[in-house]
Order: sequence, then structure tokens, then C-alpha cells
Amino acid sequence: SVTFGNETHKAAKIGSLDSKKKTLVLLGTGWGSTTILKTLDIQSYNVVVVSPRNYFLFTPLLPSVTVGTTESRSIMEPIRHIMGRRSKDIRFYEAQCTDIDMSKKELVLEQSVDVNSAASQGTRTRINYDYLVVGVGGTYNTFGTPGVEKHACFLKEMGDASKIRRRLKDAIEKASFANISEAERDRLLHMVVVGGGPTGVEFAGELHDLIAEDLPRWVPELASKIQITLVEALPNVLPSFDKKLVGYTERMIKKMGINLLTGTTVKQVGEKTLTVRNGSTVLETEIPYGTI
Repeated sequence: SVTFGNETHKAAKIGSLDSKKKTLVLLGTGWGSTTILKTLDIQSYNVVVVSPRNYFLFTPLLPSVTVGTTESRSIMEPIRHIMGRRSKDIRFYEAQCTDIDMSKKELVLEQSVDVNSAASQGTRTRINYDYLVVGVGGTYNTFGTPGVEKHACFLKEMGDASKIRRRLKDAIEKASFANISEAERDRLLHMVVVGGGPTGVEFAGELHDLIAEDLPRWVPELASKIQITLVEALPNVLPSFDKKLVGYTERMIKKMGINLLTGTTVKQVGEKTLTVRNGSTVLETEIPYGTI
């Protein structure tokens, strides 16, 4: 048993599992764990899935969600649908694994707390396992850049896409007011994308399509004033891809009118401006932005 505060919890005995089989626990519902779940020999194990996220997310289409090209529900598949196609005996816990006791082969699980419910106390428990697959993914990498965590948007989860969508809408709506200065309007309508990898390049492209195809009908007086800047620390975008593809991508980016800053690192992100440093000249420049 284990004590949390004033409460003692014993390792949970998962009901209706075959005692003759070993129990395999999958942590996470991302690409790794879901792939194993889809291909695992279910007949050989008692399978338990643990994740605070009860769906699988098709992350390559997240940039499309930020601008409304794709709806969020189109890239989310409930994990119970996947489980149901495999076996009715698979168990799922919507909880976060906060500790692993490898000597006892036990997991500490903490359920999502409902702040409006008095029954949300004592939401930690333990379950046993024989085999454990840890596929919980990773966190955002800010490279220690000051202000990124506080002021920038990320693009890794569904909540991130929704946040970017709100930020873009808010910036455009604020820029539509007549009583603000042109400098402030230009700042609000400047969208900065940091990172020239596949996600950054695709998001910049989706943002350009929104500006070129939809916004002229919705906000014709502002559409032509919206600017996109793509910042990449390395000498070119898509550094891990073939050189022909890199060259084609950079030509298309410039053709779209996107301001491409390669060999440029972000040194600091403030509430309304970011500071970048050119790798060749070592000069630092402050750039106003509305969304980053």
C-alpha cells in the first residue's frame, strides 16, 4: 500500500482479467503506444492503456486546424474506438502516471481532478503490471529562450492549435479598430513563425493560404497588410530533407511573400516584440509581432 496525505491506497486488482496471462500496460495514446495497441497480439496479454488523453491525435494535420482548413474532430480518434476494434477486454484509465515502482512493478495513477466536484479528493491509485511500455511523448523545447514559455504559442497538441486560432482572430479583430496607430496595427498583423522544420513550414503555408484566400473576403481592408515572418536558426529550412526539396520550399516561401530569416536565432520574446540575432553579422534586431 502507499500513503498520499492522510489516505492509504492499495495496488488495484484490475477486474475481469485473465489470471493466466501477463498484464501489459501501455502509457500514452500517441504514435508509439497506439501503433503497439493496433498490432499487439491481444490474445497473449491482459492489455491496459493509461493516458490523460482519451484520443489519438493525427499531429501532421494540426497546422490545418489552426486556420480552420481542417476541423479538430477530423484528426482525433477516441482511444476506446481503437480498443473496441481489437478486443472488448482491453482496459483504459484516463489518468496520468506520476510514479513507477519498478521493484514492485506498480504504477501510481492520478486522475484528472474536477475542481467543481467534492468527490475529486483521493484520486490517486496504484495498479500492477508485468510488462510496461512507456510512450508518453515529450515536452516543448524552448532552448532556454527567455519569454517563450510566457508569450509564444506552441504547436504540439489540440489545445495549442485552438490557442493559435484564438490569437490570430483576436489580433485581426483588434487591428480592425480605427482608433489605433498604424504602427500598432502593423504589429498586430505581423505573424511570426519560429522554426523552419516541417511543422513551421507547413503552418506558415497554411497561414498564407488563409490570408490569400479567405481574409480578402472577410476583412478586405486588412488582408493586404498582414505579414508573415519565418525564422530559422540554421542556414536553410527543412535541414534534414533533400537539397532539391529545400531549394523548392525556399523559393515557394519567397514567392508567397513570406519574410524568410535563415541563420537567425531568437534571443528573447517579449509581450509585443522579439529579439533576433543574425548568425553572420551578430547584429540583434527587435521585431514587433502580434502572434508568435
